[in-house]
Amino acid sequence: MLSRDEEATLADPTEGHFAIHHLNEVTEPIDPRIQPSEKATPKELDEPLSRQLSDYVHHRDPHKAEHGASPSGTEEKEDVLYIEFEKGDPRNPLNFTRRRKWAITIPAVLFTFLSAATASTYGLGFDSMTRDLNCTRFQATVGLSTYALGFAVVPLVTASFSEEFGRQPLYLVSVFCFTLMHLMVALSKNIQTVQIARFLAGSFGSTGSTMVGGTISDIWLPYERGLPMAVFSVTALGGTGLGPVAAGWIEMNSHLEWRWIQWIHMILTGLLALSIPIFMRETRAAVLLTRIARKTRKKTGDHRYRARVEDERASLKTLIYISCTRPIYLLFTEPVVASFSLWVGFAWGILYVLIESITPVFKGLHNFNVGETGTIFVTFFIGSLIGIASDRIQEKLYQKNFATRGPEARLYHAMFAGVLFPAAMFIYAWCTFPNVHWISLAIGIVLFIWALFAIYLTVFTYLADCYGPFASSALAGQSLCRNLAGMAFPLFTNQMYAAMTYKWANTLFALLAALMIPIPFILFKWGPKIRAKSKFASQVMQKQP
Repeated sequence: MLSRDEEATLADPTEGHFAIHHLNEVTEPIDPRIQPSEKATPKELDEPLSRQLSDYVHHRDPHKAEHGASPSGTEEKEDVLYIEFEKGDPRNPLNFTRRRKWAITIPAVLFTFLSAATASTYGLGFDSMTRDLNCTRFQATVGLSTYALGFAVVPLVTASFSEEFGRQPLYLVSVFCFTLMHLMVALSKNIQTVQIARFLAGSFGSTGSTMVGGTISDIWLPYERGLPMAVFSVTALGGTGLGPVAAGWIEMNSHLEWRWIQWIHMILTGLLALSIPIFMRETRAAVLLTRIARKTRKKTGDHRYRARVEDERASLKTLIYISCTRPIYLLFTEPVVASFSLWVGFAWGILYVLIESITPVFKGLHNFNVGETGTIFVTFFIGSLIGIASDRIQEKLYQKNFATRGPEARLYHAMFAGVLFPAAMFIYAWCTFPNVHWISLAIGIVLFIWALFAIYLTVFTYLADCYGPFASSALAGQSLCRNLAGMAFPLFTNQMYAAMTYKWANTLFALLAALMIPIPFILFKWGPKIRAKSKFASQVMQKQP
């Protein structure tokens, strides 16, 4: 065992300063499914990924003898020196200046805004699209669902890989490819190309949803996180509403129509793509520590240095397994993730029901044209603004009660939303009559978006607080449920309304929402006990001051 003075001496040759700890002193948690015997050997740490891939494909294990030489792993544990940031180290993303934090947050939430707007503006162009591509409305609706499918599936891989390899490269690739998918839709000659492009757009656009929550968790401390998360939620729901306001009038212009909805999206996303390399920095602390550890090993020739996260990289097989299964594992084994995923998934499905049904409801019952129908989507933005205003009360309650309640102090807003959600759906259901003024429907939508805003924001802030470094994986798990619901609900919305009428179909949705009211109340009361039994959340609880 090395003395503190010897450890400090070992750190001197490296760039800057960093703290060196032994295993029992490190604060960075890793996936608890990693066994001590699976820890990477010194040679494995710096082996190129291409060589690891070749060994994996050809079923070679060149380090088998090294792993077998020390079955107990005791000697290795004593020799390993884990690198961590010192307190106040400016390289630590949590210690970035507020200006830099906002310079990273703003482009990220703008990506959220554009990916959200892309989901809803698409539906406003159905009339001209079905005419130009000679397809049915249902075939066009599939494009709405495939976008949500891409949002659901791809983060299962990308979220965890961003936790291993970094956020910045994923943002760069995703925004660029997201831009190209708008080009692909705009130039499509048949509906099948549109459907494929929409799936790919959802796949790349999902970074603007799942990854942003993880990025905010990386750079903002829990007590600072409320406002950035609220801005993120406003862009997610407000973008869903503001996009169609413009798209409806673009669709009405015979010289523009559905293709120009895509062209305008491409222009805006292209501008964002130019800003990402300028403002976006790597925010994943574990990745930055890995880079420091690698440079230190190369400079000193001492392979004992490593970042804690490198213990997850014993082999490419282990890395792929851990990265690809963590979101699913959290979803099915963590009650906190599972319950919130079920709740927000259902609410997100209703959001897509509204995106799909607002046009026939307002055109059929109140004779709105396409432009006026698109303007109704401004209710999404109004509901989000009310949500961010009420979140100020939530933030005051959080600051007041965090010391005694912990992360559960995030749930006051969600408990209110649990009651508001079914109430809003009942209003929307029982105002779908031609003789009831359309403003009543608009009020119902505003109240629903207010409730959804509170649920959505709580999911991100609460899971970020509970799962810390594993936040992106936890959020990817709930994103799977949320966007699978967003994919499925539009496929049966029109058929359900035709069979049950607007009144009874929406009443059914309201009753299902009422059954979920207890979820935030249960977590508020028993959340700490539930988290204490979690392999992942308990690690974060132990590291909290």
